[in-house]
Amino acid sequence: MLYEFLLNYIELFSFLNVFKYITFRTGLAVFTSLVIVLIIGGPFIRFFSNRKILNPIREDGPSDHIVKKIGTPTMGGVIILTGLLVSVFLWGNLKNIYVLFCLYIVVSFGLLGALDDYKKIKNGNSSGVSFKFKIITQIILAIIGLMILTMFIDYQELRNLYFPFFKNLIINLGWFFIPFSVFVIVGSSNAVNLTDGLDGLATVPVILVAGCFAFISYVTGNIVFSDYLQITYIEGTGEIAIFCGAVIGACLGFLWFNAPPAKIFMGDTGSLSLGGSLGAVGIITKHEIVLAITGGLFVLEAFSVMVQVISFKLTGKRIFKMAPIHHHFEKKGWPESTVVIRFWIISIILAMIGLATLKLR
Repeated sequence: MLYEFLLNYIELFSFLNVFKYITFRTGLAVFTSLVIVLIIGGPFIRFFSNRKILNPIREDGPSDHIVKKIGTPTMGGVIILTGLLVSVFLWGNLKNIYVLFCLYIVVSFGLLGALDDYKKIKNGNSSGVSFKFKIITQIILAIIGLMILTMFIDYQELRNLYFPFFKNLIINLGWFFIPFSVFVIVGSSNAVNLTDGLDGLATVPVILVAGCFAFISYVTGNIVFSDYLQITYIEGTGEIAIFCGAVIGACLGFLWFNAPPAKIFMGDTGSLSLGGSLGAVGIITKHEIVLAITGGLFVLEAFSVMVQVISFKLTGKRIFKMAPIHHHFEKKGWPESTVVIRFWIISIILAMIGLATLKLR
C-alpha cells in the first residue's frame, strides 16, 4: 500500500528508488512487524488477562504445567497477525498474486484458529473445535486458495515437484498438484500447531524456516541467482521475501513476550496461520521438500503423534510417555528450558541443511 504510493513519486524524488529493491523492503518488513508487536504486545496481554482470555491446560499433560502455566493468556496469534499484516500491507506488492495467496492462507487459517481458541476458552478446557471439523475446514480453505491461484497462474512449473540434491529429478504432478499442495499446507499448519506446546518452542523454528524461505523466494524470483544455483526461476516470487520478513519480525517481537516463562501463548490463532503460510510459501517457491527439511522439527512432532496413535490403536501400547515428543522428554525429567533449547539447536541444524540443498545440486 505505502510501497505502491511511493512508486508514484520516484520521478520527483530519485532516492525513493531504494523502495524498488526487495531486500530493502524485506528489511523494512522485519523492522515494522517487530516494532508493532513490541508496542501492542503489553496492552494486548493486559487486555487478555483482564478479560480472562486464558490458556486451558491439558489435564493429562506434565504436572508442573498446571502450576506454571495456569492463568497465562492465549490467542497471542492476534498480536503476531496484526504486526505481520500491517507490515505486508505497507511494504508488499499487493498486486502480486503470490503475496495475496499467502495473505489469504494466513488470515483464513488464523480465523479458524481463533474459533478453536474461543471454544477452548468458553468451555474452560483444551478441547476446542473437533479434529474432524478442523481438518475438513483446513482442506476446504486450502482448495479454495489453490484453485484461485491456478486461475491466475498458468505455467507448467507450478505442477512440478523438484527434488533437492538432484537438478534433473522432476516429477510432473498433473492433476495431483491440488491434493499434494493441500497436504503440504494442512500438514504444515497442524505440524506447527502440535509443536506449539512449550514456551517459545514453535516460535524460533518458525523464524528459522521463514528466514530460509525469505532467501529461497528471493533467489527463485531472481533470474541471475536462480540460474547460478540451477533452481527454477519463477517470476514474481521475490515478493514473498517481504511476507517472510514480516513473519520473522512479528515472531521475534512475540518471542519477547513468549520467552520462558511465557506471558502469553500464540494459541491456534498463531500456530495454524503461521504453519499454513509456511506451507503456502513452500508451494509457491517449488521447494516443498526443502520445507520438510528446514521444518524437520515440525515433521518430527507431527510424526510422533501419528506413531503414538497408530501404536496405541494396534497394540494398546504407547511408544512415547506422551505425545507430541517434546512432552515425552518432559516426562523423562528434562526441564522445559532444556527441551526448548535443544529443539532449537535441532532446528538450526536442519535450517542449515535445507539451505545447503540450494548449492548441492
